[in-house]
Amino acid sequence: MAERFLGRRSQKRAEAWKRHFERHRKLHRQLRAAAGDILKSPNFNSTKRYIQHGNMTVNAHSMNVARYSIAISERLGIVCRQEEMIRGALLHDYFLYDWHKKDSQNPHRLHGFYHPGRALANASKEYSLTPREKDIIKKHMWPLTVVPPMCREAWIVTAADKWCSLLETFGLHRGHGAALEILQRPGKDCQEESGG
Repeated sequence: MAERFLGRRSQKRAEAWKRHFERHRKLHRQLRAAAGDILKSPNFNSTKRYIQHGNMTVNAHSMNVARYSIAISERLGIVCRQEEMIRGALLHDYFLYDWHKKDSQNPHRLHGFYHPGRALANASKEYSLTPREKDIIKKHMWPLTVVPPMCREAWIVTAADKWCSLLETFGLHRGHGAALEILQRPGKDCQEESGG
């Protein structure tokens, strides 16, 4: 009896992994189709050297934001220009410096306010950007950027960026087991910690 139960359980787990893998492959095909030139760019690949949130690189963060942007638009049924959304998501943090290191040339204390402009300037030098892509890059830090996004694609990327930043900062990004590790730690339960 137990073997049959475990057999069904492992089969369901295998099917879930297969669905996850297929979804992941589909997202990567969409990214390559929309932004193959960006993904192959030496400057974009140089962002693998810079840390964004927690231990996540700028490159991995940008890829996560692009993937979550696609997922949000598809799950909510939002009609948008997906290619421009993907390209804007990949370039939204294209500032090309390590904002954790302080130097006289790049004082990064106000990085949150200034990096969208720097990212837009860098992306504009290397790519021919549409007005939507510019809006995505320039306003993804709203409300810090005061002027809100003006198109659906920019709102989606802004939401995806906030979500990814939260997950990355607290080490809860999927596939790394951080959330599971926290839940499995031995110790006090929630009621004891809250004094209840």
